[in-house]
Amino acid sequence: MAKTKKVPMGIEDFEEMRTMGYYYVDKTGLIRTLLENPGKVNLFTRPRRFGKTLNMSMLKYFFEAGSDCTLFDGLEISGEKGLCQEYLGKFPVISISLKNAEGDTLDKARKKFRSIIGNEAIRFSFLADSDRLNRTERWQYEKLIELDPRGDFAMSQELLENSLWLLSSFLHKHYGQKTVILIDEYDVPLHKAYQAGYYDAMADFIRALFGQALKTNGSLYFAVLTGCLMISKESIFTGLNNFKVYTIKDVRYKEYFGFTDAEVGQMLAHYNITSQYGAIKEWYDGYLFGNLGIYCPWDVMNYCGDLRDGSVDRPQNYWVNTSSNDIIRSFLGRANTALRNEVEQLMMGNSVRKIIRQELTYRDLGSDLENIWSILFTTGYLTQCGVQEGELTELIIPNREIEWIFARQIREWFKEETTKNREGLESFCRAFQENNTAAIEEGFNAYLKKTISIRDTNAKREMKENFYHGILLGIFGNMDRWVVRSNAESGEGYSDISIEIEDEEIGILIELKYAEKAAFGQGCREALEQINDRNYQEALLDDGMKTIYKYGLACYKKRCKAISEVYYVERP
Repeated sequence: MAKTKKVPMGIEDFEEMRTMGYYYVDKTGLIRTLLENPGKVNLFTRPRRFGKTLNMSMLKYFFEAGSDCTLFDGLEISGEKGLCQEYLGKFPVISISLKNAEGDTLDKARKKFRSIIGNEAIRFSFLADSDRLNRTERWQYEKLIELDPRGDFAMSQELLENSLWLLSSFLHKHYGQKTVILIDEYDVPLHKAYQAGYYDAMADFIRALFGQALKTNGSLYFAVLTGCLMISKESIFTGLNNFKVYTIKDVRYKEYFGFTDAEVGQMLAHYNITSQYGAIKEWYDGYLFGNLGIYCPWDVMNYCGDLRDGSVDRPQNYWVNTSSNDIIRSFLGRANTALRNEVEQLMMGNSVRKIIRQELTYRDLGSDLENIWSILFTTGYLTQCGVQEGELTELIIPNREIEWIFARQIREWFKEETTKNREGLESFCRAFQENNTAAIEEGFNAYLKKTISIRDTNAKREMKENFYHGILLGIFGNMDRWVVRSNAESGEGYSDISIEIEDEEIGILIELKYAEKAAFGQGCREALEQINDRNYQEALLDDGMKTIYKYGLACYKKRCKAISEVYYVERP
């Protein structure tokens, strides 16, 4: 019986993946396709956590002179004998990642660039003594790795802008072979600079750095770049005569970033967890790259790993923790009524049709609100579906995980909105404290009209109820003197929401039901009966509450109804 391989959670180094017993989903066909469709500079745009960095590492180990060629034994590319003989281990390779090339000022960002490029240059320390370089070139190489008294790389701005070009030319002369340049996460510095307010200066710097290395470089064999956005309109790549961009809309390379359905099936069989196929498909599938369905590999690997060590027993939200998701909340804050209605349609499982601009500048993000659809698409929050009609692309939320991210951001945005009217918020909350069901209904209906309803027709009933539950918790959380608990154990079960107002000895119990087909009366009665049948008031009584208000709330779309009962503790 074959030994079960380790789950490669967070492993992005190809050599480590192949030598340390990790499960590897074979993407080496990318090498063959790249060589059969040569471009001087090749840009792949994909959402984060779809395997870009691992693929770049794979390319480095395949092309780099001195690499362990056995790393590719048994993989798809090993069957291409002619390609392997001509290209495997035959080139000098410069490989850098710009995902940490950031700072709150341009100077701090340049310092990161010096460190990234300087450390890459140190890998080629033999250049300092190479007899194929002249004295001036060896001196220039020494300047690339020279440190200042603080231990930081000391490159001047001019040298930094020329650094990739110089390093590639030195390697070309030493090896007698042109250089392969790999740049991962090329657009991160531009994104960070846009957020920090020095975008134009960073664009000028990147243009100079890339122009020298990629545009006028006689020592370049070819280059591969990856990122989330295509930034060609920045003129960063202006003048490249053989520049190819492969986006998530392109059919070519569609299967090399992310996992296909067949690859996920094979992986689950390897780990003997095929029973989880349906859950994984519901939560992590749904992307369409070209015309092929794709799973997010980060999610699949993390879930498989957590299942195997017993950490979880159901799908989790892994992608949400890898980066900020404020783009959605920023969108909601600026969206007009029409756009918010379109988000509602998406949350219901429907689609919207939008013009997608795959060539964007970061300036475009703030200039036209409609551009947000392009950003949501290219960064993986939305995916294409159906057949494109003219300029319009049909967009949907790909899976349950991204739906959850939208829902959380909607709730957080709504919480911020409610705090803007402090008087109205406190008036609504007092209605629960005063047993005023009419005011509760009026206030909650008003809040529901303002927010974006998450009423996915395909969602389970408890998922719909969670939406209304979350809205109330966000509102109640603003009451300083209230102790608010969600799903707290009490009596013979768990109450949806329990509240203690200690200085007044008042307890509040709320049970929410989704009123299918607007059956409000039935929903309210079921909710109140559940409170009583399961004795939810016991925990409040134990804590010394003397008056307990019990509320059965039934919600449907943007309407709610409430009924109540009051329980009094007899005072001596």
